Order: sequence, then C-alpha cells, then structure tokens
Amino acid sequence: MIEIRELTKRYGDVTAVDGLSFTAAAGRVTGLLGPGGVGKTTTLQVLLGLDAPSAGSAAIGGRTFGDRPPGPREVGSLLDTHAVYCPHVGNTARECLAGMARRHGIPRRRVDEVLELAGLAEAEQRRVGRFSLGMRQQLGIACALLGDPPVLVLDEPLNGLDEPRLAWAGDLFRRLAAEGRTVLLSGQLPAELAAMADELVVLARGEPAAAAHVAGTAGPGGGPRVSVRTPDVAVLTALLADEGAAVVLNPDKSLTVTGLSAQRIGDVAFLNVVPLHELTTERFTL
Repeated sequence: MIEIRELTKRYGDVTAVDGLSFTAAAGRVTGLLGPGGVGKTTTLQVLLGLDAPSAGSAAIGGRTFGDRPPGPREVGSLLDTHAVYCPHVGNTARECLAGMARRHGIPRRRVDEVLELAGLAEAEQRRVGRFSLGMRQQLGIACALLGDPPVLVLDEPLNGLDEPRLAWAGDLFRRLAAEGRTVLLSGQLPAELAAMADELVVLARGEPAAAAHVAGTAGPGGGPRVSVRTPDVAVLTALLADEGAAVVLNPDKSLTVTGLSAQRIGDVAFLNVVPLHELTTERFTL
C-alpha cells in the first residue's frame, strides 16, 4: 500500500505539491491524473526517496525512503524513459536488462520473462537508440518488473503508446494488480488512464481535486445528480471540486456531479474556457 499524507514540497518560493493526501491500495490500479506542472512527478520522486518532502509524508508499506531509494525487488519504478536504466543507447534491450539484473543479483532467467511480459521478445536484439518512444516505454516497464516487486510506481507510462500498446498496457497493469500488487500510474490523458484504473486521484495545482472511483456512483449527500461530458475531464473535475462538488468519473468517461446545479457547472466551465459536450440534470436522490 502507498500512503501520501499531507505531502508538501517547496522549491524556494515555488510550491510544487501542497497538502496532498491519498492512498493507493494493494490489488488495485490507482491513477494520478492531471496536466503537466501540477506535481505528479514531484510526488513520485518524494515517494521513491529521490527528494525530501518539505512537510507531510509519502510511504510504501509503512516505510519512507528518504535516506535510501528502494531497490527493484521492493518497488519497480519508471520516472524517465529517456534514461531508461540503460547507460548506453548502443546496447540492446536484452543487454540493458541483463546489466540491471547483474547489478542487483536478479536471476538471468527473469530477463527472458520480462522481455516477454513487456512485448519486447522479438525486439530484444535491437539497439535502444533506435527505439521509438513507445518501445522505450515498454523497456522502462520491463525494467520496473525485473525484480518482481510487490509495488509499481510508473510516471507517465502511457506516453507514446499507440492503440494496440495501450490495450496491452491496460491488460498488463490489471493483471499485475489482480496478483495483489500495488500499481500507481501517473498520466495526463483522462480517457486512457481511466480505462485501466480502479481509482483516480485528480490533481490541480498540486492539490487533490478528487478521488474518483471509476466504477462508482454519485457521492453522498443527496441533491441533483448532473451528468457532464467534456474532453477536459481532469481540468473540469479540479474546478468543480474546488467549488465543493463531489465528482465521479464513470466508465464511459462521463462525469456524475453532485453538490452543484447544472447552471453553476455550466458557469464554471464557461468562465474557465472548458468545453462541454453534455450537461444534464439526471434526478434527485433520496
């Protein structure tokens, strides 16, 4: 389990993360969703012990890693596909993984297993310098899986993936979670991330705007339920949460909003230049 509690990170006068709290449970895929610059990568860096928090805590299995980043058997991580655990772009995918396995005392047979898991078995002898961004992502995921860790922390793992690779990634992450692992993914694309996540945490300006259960129903409290469709799911969710609404992301990528009228939702969207494709009051809950 991953627990983020009132996490704040400042760089001089700039606050990158401000009072963030959420939990990523074992056996589930949790998505950390938001546009660039809202603190997703900073949060993961603090979680992995690569940076120190200014306040609050970020723990994995009750442990913080401020003095020593976790090893690949503890946590599988992917933070930068352009430096994808391979010091030489002239190396092949197999050589990159074999070198990492040797450094961490991981059996060589595991290299074959993760090449297959990552869909790189047929490209294992290709040089990494010739990989597309999508293939680099696959190699990064293979590196994260090499130690067979119980926890995966992947920053923007869907960037550069085409439709077939997105389907492959979704199937892989769901299977890993079904094995009891904790899977935390960050991303900027609401539709793609929502399609494979059990729970979404939407960030705005480093703050948690909403924790939306993908398969959930409208939040507690009664009142009108408003169905909303927008191409800017993350932005509108953050704005509505700032207004005090409960926002739930549905499997069809629509939003169910309680706590605000359709008129107020429309006003918020208009004032912030967020396009709306649907705005319908459904019914009153009792």
